[in-house]
Amino acid sequence: MNVWIAIGATALGCYAVKLAGLLVPAGALERPLVRRLAALLPVALLAALTAQQTFADGHALVLDARAAGLAAAAVALILRAPFLLVVAAAVVVTAGVRALGG
Repeated sequence: MNVWIAIGATALGCYAVKLAGLLVPAGALERPLVRRLAALLPVALLAALTAQQTFADGHALVLDARAAGLAAAAVALILRAPFLLVVAAAVVVTAGVRALGG
């Protein structure tokens, strides 16, 4: 029964956030600071999620094959490779390091 309470609370919270977004006046959303934050916030959240998924294992920091794959993707991005090549480089490097026992 506790799961349903959590689901209900989450649903109400999502509705409240959506309603709060709809109640914001349009003039407030046109301010330069708000526009800049709206443009940069998704990038920051994605970077934080990537770092957390790459370097964390529970409550410990780890440096394993995922870090090598991320480094390979970063190099491919610096070289302005197409997105699929960036992903492929990360996958191949990660798999190679894991296969070698890293």
